[in-house]
Amino acid sequence: MRPPPWLDSGTLGRDLVLAGASLAGGLVLYTLGWQPQVRPDADMPSALFLPPLLAACVAVGLRRVAPRASLAVGTGALVVDTALGGSLGTLLVYTQVLYDACVYGPPRLWRWLLRITVTLSLIGVVVGVLVHGQWSGAALGVLVVLVGLLPVLTGISVRQYRDQAAAERARAEQTARLVELDRRQAVSAERARMARELHDVVANHLSAVAIHATAVLSVPGLDRGQVESALRVIRESSVQGLAEMRQMIEVLREPGTGGEPGTPEVVTARLAEADGLVERARAAGLAVRVRTDGTPGALPVGVDLAAYRIVQESLTNALKHGTGEAELTIAYRPAEVVLTVENPVRRGGAAGLAGAGAGLIGMRERATLLAGRFTAGPHDGRWQVRAALPTGEAG
Repeated sequence: MRPPPWLDSGTLGRDLVLAGASLAGGLVLYTLGWQPQVRPDADMPSALFLPPLLAACVAVGLRRVAPRASLAVGTGALVVDTALGGSLGTLLVYTQVLYDACVYGPPRLWRWLLRITVTLSLIGVVVGVLVHGQWSGAALGVLVVLVGLLPVLTGISVRQYRDQAAAERARAEQTARLVELDRRQAVSAERARMARELHDVVANHLSAVAIHATAVLSVPGLDRGQVESALRVIRESSVQGLAEMRQMIEVLREPGTGGEPGTPEVVTARLAEADGLVERARAAGLAVRVRTDGTPGALPVGVDLAAYRIVQESLTNALKHGTGEAELTIAYRPAEVVLTVENPVRRGGAAGLAGAGAGLIGMRERATLLAGRFTAGPHDGRWQVRAALPTGEAG
């Protein structure tokens, strides 16, 4: 059976119920005649011990809302009760006040209480021995330890456990926030990668299509052979773009989501297929000279794909902005592969092109992700794109 909400942990209702229970227990002890324990004056009415008991119970009710006030009221009640002779009920309720002051009060409060109770315990031992003249008088100090020091130590232990639990919760929340930030960064990085792939797959082929379609529409008097040649390039670029688009979609798909049994594994674009890029660029009207230095070898998958895309984007830019010729150099070195594409640039050729600059950004990002080097800009009167991609094989 679940208690009502006003009795939940940390509520004022629970504190008031605890204060009421303490008062009821003290009254039971008073009714049974168990208090006061000491009555210096036999004619002193027992009812005088009830106000200190009530004040100590009020201090219990204030334990959360005003820990300092609770301790002050409870200590005053104990002093008055002790001056009257001392009663068991008030003494027991005061141990709860000390415990609550350590648990709910500020850190400085429990530190002071620890010092004071330790000091009073030592004083009680010394005074008891001096008064009784024998070591059995140390029992007075033991009483101070039970009533004062023990509740303080218990409250400090509970507070430390609670503080540790709160720190663990805060650390868990911080870890959850960091995980969420990492997830968002991973999503952003994946979106950027997909955007880069889409640009490289689609924009390059569509650029060739647009250039040849514009040529067919803008140049009058083309014979049938020239028109068929331009349409053939347009068709090849479109088919190749669709094929690469489908290839990328297959890579992004999870296994078993629509693929047929026995479907061959998708082969990503690689630098070894650069000859196809060169042939398509030549068919589009770009005179490409290719030079290979070193011995071609197997490259890591990421390097292979990045090299292919950089060559593809560089040749496309040379076709769009150049004067119709380009030079491609692929240098295989012991620890890296270096790609260099140079071409003359038309004056004002890059003005007004949609998406101008996106290709350079994509190439630079590919090289940076692989811890490589990338430069692009004028060089000896020509436009040069140079990328050095590490292969991880030290010579």
